[in-house]
Amino acid sequence: MSSTEFCVSDSPASPAPTHAQDSPGVDRGRRRVLLAAPVVAGALVVPTGDARAQTGIPERWSAGWGCAPAGPPPPASLLTFANQTLRLIVRTSLGGNRIRIRLSNEMGDTELRLGSARVALRAGGAVITAGTSRQLTFSGRTNVTIPAGAPAVSDPVSLPIAPFTDLAISLYFPGTVQATTIHNAAYQASYASTTGDFGAQTSLPIQRAFASWPFLTEVDVDRAAPVLVAAGDSVTDGVGSTSNGNRRWPDYLARRIQVELGNDRIGVVNRGISANRMLANTATALLAGNDLLERFDRDVLATAGVRGLAVLIGINDIVYSPPSAPIPADDLIAGYLQLIARAHLHGIPVLGATLPPFFGFVYYTPAREAVRQAVNAWMRSALPFDLLADVDLALRDPDVPQRLLAAYDSGDRLHPNDVGYEALAGAVPLPALWSLMGGTG
Repeated sequence: MSSTEFCVSDSPASPAPTHAQDSPGVDRGRRRVLLAAPVVAGALVVPTGDARAQTGIPERWSAGWGCAPAGPPPPASLLTFANQTLRLIVRTSLGGNRIRIRLSNEMGDTELRLGSARVALRAGGAVITAGTSRQLTFSGRTNVTIPAGAPAVSDPVSLPIAPFTDLAISLYFPGTVQATTIHNAAYQASYASTTGDFGAQTSLPIQRAFASWPFLTEVDVDRAAPVLVAAGDSVTDGVGSTSNGNRRWPDYLARRIQVELGNDRIGVVNRGISANRMLANTATALLAGNDLLERFDRDVLATAGVRGLAVLIGINDIVYSPPSAPIPADDLIAGYLQLIARAHLHGIPVLGATLPPFFGFVYYTPAREAVRQAVNAWMRSALPFDLLADVDLALRDPDVPQRLLAAYDSGDRLHPNDVGYEALAGAVPLPALWSLMGGTG
């Protein structure tokens, strides 16, 4: 789902207790058990060094922004563009001197012809900062044809940016294209032009605005910073947060990193998809994406610079199962163990998260609640993850633990509001996460 209301608000919140755990595949010397809220770690050393390639040494790239593609949408909501320029707005969590982008036609059944692509700093709305527009090329060409089912990565282009910079990615399609590959719940306005190629123009002549990200799935910068991929469902995607405000919990976590650890210490990429599940696809809701076990290689392992995985998923597996005989907790536990094992095969530590309270949500039943409680109890007692963020404890009402705290509720009794998402980000054990991802100091 996506929103059409665009406003911003800021509110503080408090962190919650967290845990950590030893597990195979990650250096034991860098693990610790956390029994209290994270502390400020302002004295840590910032990694340095230019990531430009040297002779015989591969370039180092890190994802500063990303989303998870899904689709195709149902015909009634399929976006079609004909001889138009899209201006897609994203905010990077990392700075750098050069940029490249990743586009996707992975859900398309015909080739995707892109006439031109540009990147620039955004001044506001659909307006870019004069003098910052850069032509992007693909294998040295200004146009590219992306086969059905495939992605495409651009060549690097010089454009120095600071962390938390808003970028405008302009994509010109000379023919008629359908946005079969799209991230639906962007909670960010992007724009389509009137007829023509306006990528180099400061001001885009707008035909319409829309709150999704067609085709664009990643923006990389030339840094060697470790990247944390946040994989999950609508709670990670930011449902209930303020549109155009960058108030999803991974956004708040990126800002915590800046304050407590320093700029460019860790990149954060959001691969959440609204309605996504861990174990099964939803055939009637293709915008919910492939289940996390299926999309893991693409959305986690293929992310430039990935050094850590944060997993907050499972509530949809519960609420989309039969109300009186829901999915067994053991099935979810087996799924989490698979995610951990596959991440550890690549030396990637995993930050797990307990499932949030949902009493009063439209799909709540006592039987489903019992599964959630069993899963959370297993996470806390077995300590299967390298670290654990106790999201349930951070968000629940202390008087009614099955219920989301009213101050954190966006209105549907499951999805947090901005304040709740900040509290969720505060539950992440940040110094220990930094250590697990290779940080020193």
